[in-house]
Amino acid sequence: MDTNYLENNYLTLVGKVTGEKKFSHEIYGERFYIFNLEIPRLSGNEDIIPITVSERLIGENTLSEGNKLLVKGQFRSYNSYENGKNRLILTVFAKDVVEVKDEEEENEMAKKDEITNEVVLIGFICKKPIYRQTPFGREISDLLLAVNRAYNKSDYIPCIAWGRNARFCQNLEVGAQVKVVGRVQSRTYEKKHEDGSVETRVAYEVSIGSLEVIEENDNEKEQEEETKEAV
Repeated sequence: MDTNYLENNYLTLVGKVTGEKKFSHEIYGERFYIFNLEIPRLSGNEDIIPITVSERLIGENTLSEGNKLLVKGQFRSYNSYENGKNRLILTVFAKDVVEVKDEEEENEMAKKDEITNEVVLIGFICKKPIYRQTPFGREISDLLLAVNRAYNKSDYIPCIAWGRNARFCQNLEVGAQVKVVGRVQSRTYEKKHEDGSVETRVAYEVSIGSLEVIEENDNEKEQEEETKEAV
């Protein structure tokens, strides 16, 4: 069965540009930049999400600080080799960027229930979920989701589930295929090094709002068996 990679991994973010853009890399003459998008939470806090974007999607002043943008794309990961260790780096890869220029346009988006932070992922559990409870009794499960991408690549996306979803996730087996809907969030934490120094880092993950297990139907299983026999 063909995989639609745009359906496996897509997101919508609306927020303000914060800080200055930085050059990321160049491929076949196409330059890419990284910038941060500040997205408000209902709690009054903000998530600061890194966005990777092609120069071909933006104008001269699109990434000016304070500009409000609608970004559509995918949540991606890659490995960075630092100090002799691999580190998972997460970024939003923008496929479309639209400037939200005035209050009237913003209000029109609100009337259409335009979502300011939503990500949908379909992937496979690639590590046994870690279930725990906070000192206040809040239930949490950490998941690592492998989401297929074109050219035999995969993105490895950390996810966090809460409450009854967390309790449900603790029983998921490695290899189970799931669909999650949630939001991209950022959080700071302290990394302690062997020499005793402490470094403040930022982690990015998907906070799960809803989760469902995707079961193979009988037809798909039959097709798999036929394929194995043919090979």
